[in-house]
Amino acid sequence: MIKRAVFPGSFDPITRGHENIIRRAMPLFDEIIVAVGLNIEKKSYFRVEDRIRWIREVFADSPSIKVESYTGLTVDFCRQADATFILRGLRTSADFEFERTVGQVNKKLSPVIETIFLLTTPEYTSINSSIVRDVHKNGGDVSIFIPDAVKLPKI
Repeated sequence: MIKRAVFPGSFDPITRGHENIIRRAMPLFDEIIVAVGLNIEKKSYFRVEDRIRWIREVFADSPSIKVESYTGLTVDFCRQADATFILRGLRTSADFEFERTVGQVNKKLSPVIETIFLLTTPEYTSINSSIVRDVHKNGGDVSIFIPDAVKLPKI
């Protein structure tokens, strides 16, 4: 049986922290699907096509990394993808409290799916997509926050 994990998120945009979690998780799973969640109630900053392309470029050297988009519940996407793990990164204790609650709900919805948490390495704890978007919107240099393969459009 293939050990397949889903790493869900908006990745708007992907950060070095996301990349670090995925690369550190690669030895744990046969395949990781980076699942770009689409929420019609939430306005994205970058187009989903760009986000998917950037993630594919970052992991072009990693055949075990797949990238897909999805709508709806993550556990439903996991079932559809035949994945039995959800991968999540934790930066802070607030992240833990939120992710624990979501993980427990997911466990109720689908008892066969396990949520796996990886702690963010210290140098990436302060990085999140919201901060990257804010710096980008205001013309700042985001290159230290995003993977080298990602080339954001100029403002």
